[in-house]
This record gives sequence, structure tokens and C-alpha cells, in this order.
Amino acid sequence: MAHIDRLTVYPVKGLDRLDVEQSRVRSGGTLEHDREFALLDGDGQRVNAKQSDRFHALETTYDPETTTFRVTSPDRREFALDSESGRAEAAAWLTDALGLEGDRRLDRNTDLGHVDRQSMGPSVISTATLEAVAGWFDGMTVDSARRRLRANIEVGGVPAFWEDRFLGADAPAFRAGDVRIEGVTPCGRCVVPSRDPDTGEPTPEFRERFITKRRETFPEWADRDAFDHFFSLMLIARVPEADREQTIAVGDEVEIVE
Repeated sequence: MAHIDRLTVYPVKGLDRLDVEQSRVRSGGTLEHDREFALLDGDGQRVNAKQSDRFHALETTYDPETTTFRVTSPDRREFALDSESGRAEAAAWLTDALGLEGDRRLDRNTDLGHVDRQSMGPSVISTATLEAVAGWFDGMTVDSARRRLRANIEVGGVPAFWEDRFLGADAPAFRAGDVRIEGVTPCGRCVVPSRDPDTGEPTPEFRERFITKRRETFPEWADRDAFDHFFSLMLIARVPEADREQTIAVGDEVEIVE
């Protein structure tokens, strides 16, 4: 049976995940606490692992109940992100740890979050897709693929590349619990998935092999015209306004709807 197998948010953009049992869809259409905080440069541009591979070296946790952000490696630090002073302290520490130049600030957005695609919503992938991608590269585990691709919603009980069916002309949507989720666009990948999520070291010839295998395994039932290129994987979705402020939970049955 198709079901929600995992829900994941990334409280501080570019840093470690937080797995949750349930999540409210915010008024902006994204999952609660996802990219709630982001390091911004002087021009207000978001900073993430595209700009610094040192993001991978940081091990962090976030407690949404207390808004406590903890760094556990390479140093042990703790910051309270519910205050401007706490966010300023965290921003200064992160700027130094990431080897960035200039002033940075840690901004909080609780309505939409600092997602890249501000008009869209959560990202979706199937567990079987992660298993397939892990099999494309020697020594890659499923959890490594999961950490590289950084999806919000993981669907179990479906075949690999299941999420591709929700793109293109006349594509259906799906419902999880009380939430309708509609496909918008495939996720074109950046440099981040090519790096080991622990060390930041690049995987040799990652892009070339990824494109080759994606082309070879592209499902017959997917709409090829909905994809600009094969260096894309994962569904970027949206939640209609009528279904926002509802909750999606691990274990919710997933049903395809028109």
C-alpha cells in the first residue's frame, strides 16, 4: 500500500535534517520548520552548500520546541534562535566556520521558509527511487542518497520514479491524509548531490553517470516533455490553498486522484 514513509524538514537551510512524525502545511504551502532559517549575505541572498562545501562538515540538530540550534561537530556550540541576539551569534559563528567573507545574518521565516522555489511547496520522492539511485554508484547507501537529494516527503510501497507520474499534461495529483499534493516541476539538481554528505568530497563522474542511468531507467509512463534534461530527480510539488494548515503524517495512506 502506498503510504508516507518519512517526513523530513531542514530547519537551517543547507544543514542537517530533522525527521518528524507529522508536519503542518504552512500558509505559504511548505512544511512547518522547513528552511525556517537561512544565512543571508549583504544582498539578502541565501547561502547554502552551493556556495561552501564546508556545510557538509557541520553536524547540527534543531529542537523546534525550544528553538535551540546545536552544533555537535567540529565544535560543540548551542544557540537560541528565538531571539535576534541568538541568531546574530549563530550567524557570526557559521560565517567563520564556513569560511565566508563579509557580514551574514541568520533570517527566520515561519510563513514560507527559505525554500528555493518560493511559489511552490514540498519536495517528493519514493523510497524505491532512493534505492535505485544508491545502486548507480559503488558504495553509496540509501541513506547517503537520501541525504544528498534532501526530499521532504518520502513515499513507500510504490515503484522507483513513481513521483515522475505527477508531471506533464493531464498528470494526476495524490492525496495523503487531508492534504492534496500536485506536481509542478522536476527538481533539476545542483552540485550538492554529487558530494559525500559527510565529507563534502565529490563523487567522481557523478553527473555523467547520473544522467546516463537516469536516461536508461526513465519510466515509459512518464511524460518526457515535462523534463528539460536528465539531470533531474524528485518532484517539486504544491499544496492548494484550501488544504494548507492541514497536517500530513508518517503512515498516511497515499491515494492518486485526478
